[in-house]
Amino acid sequence: MDDQIYPLDSLREAVRLAAGLSADKRLDEQSQQRALDALHRFGERLRGFDPAAVRAVGTNTLRVAKNAKDFLARAESALGFPIEVVAGKEEARLIYLGVSHSLPPTTEKRMVVDIGGGSTEFIIGSGYKPQKLESLYMGCVSYTLRYFEGGRITKGSLKQAELAARIELQTIERDFSRGHWKQAVGSSGTARTIGELIAANGWSNGGITRDGMDRLRSMLLKAGDIDRLDLPGLKADRAQVLPGGFAIMHAIFEELDVKDMILATGAMRQGILYDMLGRFHHKDMRDTTVRQFDKRYHVDTLQARRVDKLALEFHAALAGGDTPENEASRQLLSWAALLHEIGLTVAHTGYHKHSAYIVANADMPGFSKMEQQHLSLIVLAHRGALEKVRPLVTGPHDWAMIMALRLACLFHRSRSAVALPKIQAAFRERTFEIDLPAAWLARYPLTAAALRSEIREWRSIGFDLAIPALDEIEGSFDPATE
Repeated sequence: MDDQIYPLDSLREAVRLAAGLSADKRLDEQSQQRALDALHRFGERLRGFDPAAVRAVGTNTLRVAKNAKDFLARAESALGFPIEVVAGKEEARLIYLGVSHSLPPTTEKRMVVDIGGGSTEFIIGSGYKPQKLESLYMGCVSYTLRYFEGGRITKGSLKQAELAARIELQTIERDFSRGHWKQAVGSSGTARTIGELIAANGWSNGGITRDGMDRLRSMLLKAGDIDRLDLPGLKADRAQVLPGGFAIMHAIFEELDVKDMILATGAMRQGILYDMLGRFHHKDMRDTTVRQFDKRYHVDTLQARRVDKLALEFHAALAGGDTPENEASRQLLSWAALLHEIGLTVAHTGYHKHSAYIVANADMPGFSKMEQQHLSLIVLAHRGALEKVRPLVTGPHDWAMIMALRLACLFHRSRSAVALPKIQAAFRERTFEIDLPAAWLARYPLTAAALRSEIREWRSIGFDLAIPALDEIEGSFDPATE
């Protein structure tokens, strides 16, 4: 309604997955089980929802855990929906989106700070548009465990935690200090908890102030132990991670010269919902990112659009059926077609490898890390040997996309508006069938030779590519191909 989100129901469980991350970056079984139990309960509430209406997102802990892939398989089974892991800067973008929709609009620049369990995000933006995004590997859970062993709070441990945070902050101080913004905003649990404690104890009329922070610091040291914290407004679950979160916030005030900070009610969860709303209204940030990449890497847009159009036509014939999975594949294929040549800015030789590397590793606002990996796979497979991608392909949907993009690139290799005949295509089990007029193919011997080479390539990985028109052509030129 009017591009606004109205909550009808809300469920929340504090799992604190970061607490189960060992020194060698592996999630312990106990933490995994807490998360799986929570996801199972959430899955019951979500049962029956359209998959397009559900978006589950993982953040820092799942970015760094070495056994995240195995855990995610169990987590998706428990929830009943896919779970995507987003990069730090994408997390920051989503946070800013949620924060900006929860505050009065302004043209002045804001700095948003979100202290999470394992990372802290920093964003400077104006209106609904973020301009600078950073994510630092420090969070309330990880810092509490690292510097306040056994829950003890001493001058030495607090100073050590604050110093560690300030060292991290020095990497962004140049771009995020006071001169670059007019208003500081805190979002999510740590900022809200500190703000509520300061207000409940009468140390501020609202928000977080330096005086309030100093008073709270004294109270933490006076308590000396997490279990002895007895502050008005402090919830038991937040007390367990307050020391680490406070140390990071105190360092932010000092290092970035923050005088005071207002609090936002919105954060990442709201940002995800607004991002989904944008996709529903065809304002998908991923489309914007692809367009920006095409400009940044000087893509031949006419060629990219030709390949995109033909690839989608091939895919419609090969995939068959108007299913949600096919719709998602078509969207991914279209992005792959538009991005498949961005590696040409690096080198022509092996450009598809450069394209795939950029797609997999660049910051791409709107895309999850899994989407980037999937997109990278399709881009990598659009030319050259198929053996290199065979271990990465998960099923027939990927093969249909790969075939569609390879054929589209093959037919448009001349980089001109070739008048193509009507082409029919089908895909059954491990056999692709392409039907086109033999008379047309006879006029394009290079295309015929490329198709013969393509048949051999697919045969090398156990697929059949049947093109009857080639059998009707005799004496066609068949040069050696790459």
